[in-house]
Amino acid sequence: MPDVVGIRFKSCGRIYDFDAAGVEIRQGDRVIVESEFGLSIGTVATASSHRETSQKDLKKVLRVAGSEDLKIKQENEKFEREARSFCVERIAARGIPMKLVCSEVTLDRKRIVFYFTADGRIDFRELVKDLAARFKTRIEMRQIGVRDKAKLVGGLGICGKELCCRLFLTSFEPISIKMAKQQDLTLNTGKLSGVCGRLMCCLGYEYHADQQGTHASYAKAERALQEKTEPEAFIPEPVAAVPPPTGPVEVLPAEQARQATPQGEERKEGENKKRKKRRRRFKKKPQNPE
Repeated sequence: MPDVVGIRFKSCGRIYDFDAAGVEIRQGDRVIVESEFGLSIGTVATASSHRETSQKDLKKVLRVAGSEDLKIKQENEKFEREARSFCVERIAARGIPMKLVCSEVTLDRKRIVFYFTADGRIDFRELVKDLAARFKTRIEMRQIGVRDKAKLVGGLGICGKELCCRLFLTSFEPISIKMAKQQDLTLNTGKLSGVCGRLMCCLGYEYHADQQGTHASYAKAERALQEKTEPEAFIPEPVAAVPPPTGPVEVLPAEQARQATPQGEERKEGENKKRKKRRRRFKKKPQNPE
């Protein structure tokens, strides 16, 4: 039964599960872990918990970060700035249509990762050769999207505050123009887009809140209908009584009865008009004398 802890390597980044392996750590501690890229330093985001089974083999937490490890981390930050400057220089020299965002190096400097953005696929094989010859280590190039770039670089939104993806968002949810329509906002992409050029993440906040409120109102109405177990009694409307006819009743034949009704009289007048038209149509015209 391993002790699993959640480790975060970047602010507002994803939380990865690691095996504590008997190391006493608390939430907020800086620890050294063995990641897929090599030795890395991260922060404990969630406290340890016991799990019977794990879906995959978890990497282990080696130790709690000490003063020497933090000093190496500061030196690596200077090395990252140097690597980024050299990479930007080589990109401009070779004329590669890409924009470098940042660089990241592992704690043991066995790998350097360069993050960049581009419109399409880029052939950076010659650039990798230049970087490998300069730093004598493994080089990895990663192409990211504009939203991930905004998360790494940071900035201020139109609200005047720091970007949500930089403050607390750990993942990006799909945002559509339907959310703006639901809130009766002006459908102007210039006003609805963030610094990354995509629809702002905050459009989904009130949309999901409205959806939850709608579901709550539906649930409330459904509970109210279920509470009405006894149907209401049916009360017929009062009908005015018609007095029976008094005196002798004259019974007319069927033909006379139809003609006596208003509809029968109108029908009779229509038939008379048709007969007059037929007579006028077949009436002989007088012959003109020669």
